[in-house]
Amino acid sequence: MKVTVIGAGMIGGAVAKALSEEGHEVVATRRNLEKARWLEEYGVKLERNNRKAAEWAEVVFLTVKPNKVGKVMREIEGAIGRKLLISLAAGIPISFLRKAAPMARIVRAMPNIAILVKESFTAYAVDGLSEEDVKIVEGLFSAFGRCLRVEEEHMDAITGLSGSGPAYVSVFLESMIYGGLKVGLPRDMARIAAAQTLLGTAKLLLESSEHPAEIRDMVITPGGTTIDGVFELEEGKIRTTVMKAIDASTKKSRILSTRLSP
Repeated sequence: MKVTVIGAGMIGGAVAKALSEEGHEVVATRRNLEKARWLEEYGVKLERNNRKAAEWAEVVFLTVKPNKVGKVMREIEGAIGRKLLISLAAGIPISFLRKAAPMARIVRAMPNIAILVKESFTAYAVDGLSEEDVKIVEGLFSAFGRCLRVEEEHMDAITGLSGSGPAYVSVFLESMIYGGLKVGLPRDMARIAAAQTLLGTAKLLLESSEHPAEIRDMVITPGGTTIDGVFELEEGKIRTTVMKAIDASTKKSRILSTRLSP
């Protein structure tokens, strides 16, 4: 398909790269094109003019910062028509997009930075789409990793959990690596061991019907090494801290919708 990605920053660039690698014709826009030149290596064409890029496309991805959405929608107003408009902007409700693009088939989605390795989780909500449109959207999102259709009321929570999630996981991974360094592991060994442990545990969870607590109990043995480590995690209130982080990010996503420019 002919796809335009408006806002080729970190997430937008990852989207453009992934879709181009899947064989789609992709145009990406950015004010400073020099920062997006790397996308040309993957067959992505670059354009400064958002309206021109939107007119050319069959599908328009909106990947700008939330506070820029109103301005960009005014720029491309009249160029969307009945096209697929897919917004990845955190906290921006479908109702806001609908005012600027009344005829569009609108999707509000939230992937994460793991698009770069095609392992993102992308949740999405729709308005004005047929089932055939949904198949097209899921075909596009399959280039990113896994996707799941949800009700729009869940999108802020998805943003707080999985959209921001790679940052939380990275903090935990960094802590595991430092723990490895503390007990004498070489840096590269600690990095690989921590990352592969996380990857393997996530795969075990996804490919089995086990609850995380059941996986934890597979590892813990009476009087063994793991229970001492788990005790320290519990004493540090790791569960409460992670839950507070997700709650805080979710609340921020909800707040963003109240700061929209008309």
